[in-house]
Amino acid sequence: MSKKVEVVVVQMIAEPAPVADRLVRAENLIAQAAQAGAQLVVLPEVFNTGYEYTDENYRLAEPMDGQTATWMKRTAAQYDVHLAGTFLRLQDDDIYNTCLLAAPDQRTWHYDKRYPWMWERAYFRPGTGVTIADTDLGKIGMLVCWDVAHPQLWQEYAGKVELMLVSSCPPAGQNMTLVFPDGGRVEFSELGLMIRLIKRNTDDTFGAHLRRQSSNMNVPVVHTTGTGLFRTKLPRPGISLASFLMSAPHLWKYHPQAEHVFVESRYFNETYIADASGNVLAHVQPEVEDFALAEINLSVIPPQPRGKQPVFGISILGYWSDAFANWMTATIYRKKMRER
Repeated sequence: MSKKVEVVVVQMIAEPAPVADRLVRAENLIAQAAQAGAQLVVLPEVFNTGYEYTDENYRLAEPMDGQTATWMKRTAAQYDVHLAGTFLRLQDDDIYNTCLLAAPDQRTWHYDKRYPWMWERAYFRPGTGVTIADTDLGKIGMLVCWDVAHPQLWQEYAGKVELMLVSSCPPAGQNMTLVFPDGGRVEFSELGLMIRLIKRNTDDTFGAHLRRQSSNMNVPVVHTTGTGLFRTKLPRPGISLASFLMSAPHLWKYHPQAEHVFVESRYFNETYIADASGNVLAHVQPEVEDFALAEINLSVIPPQPRGKQPVFGISILGYWSDAFANWMTATIYRKKMRER
């Protein structure tokens, strides 16, 4: 037996803007989605601030009773929808990247991102555990962005949920460009064999690779992303740039200017709703702020996995580079939190 649920995924331009402005933009989309019949609306990761590597992230972190969470609960009630999205949450002396799911009756569930991606570790710490939201719509499991590339997290939800909800805002790191002070631009793929090996198979991280995990669980998945241009300086610029230039010695002349180097990329643009077989039912076009709606069938009890869990499919070098970036930026996080 199954039940039908109307689901909306929202894609937002990820360029940072004042929280109040971004909440207005999000609410306009939610109002349209509710008018179209949505029961569940999923917003992108850090939808309230936008995505950038900046010290502003420490200031923008909010407690669970702060502006964004309060707005989410009010908006869920006002439009009679279940509403999900992530924001940087301040708890005691730590910051987490928290996916909050708010029901119309003011019940809430939250999940803290387990795996900060690369330089994100400078701004928040990893969460622990998983969250199964026992909602009126069904049992929902939650992940945030880079969490999807860690098969053990999918395994922790397998056989226990009827829907997977993923809120993301991933820059297309495999296609980043280094922008130097003199205007020179170098694509990551030009930085030597090691970078090309890390890049291999990563284009499908939030598409086919992700859906292979959800379809193995035999559940639908909803996935949101940010869109637009990602442009930022990097935390620990000297070490970060050196790690890229190891196999491109002709670019070492730029290393003394590391603090003035930007990286640019687009986002993955994988905002979609997929059924339990991994078929995409609806998606949002790239580079626009919009939403997509689809009706999904949810099992009335959590289905069992289809068989052996598939491997995720990206290079182990990608995980190693992520672990290195987490290690080198965790010291920034600890220092900044002591200074608060």
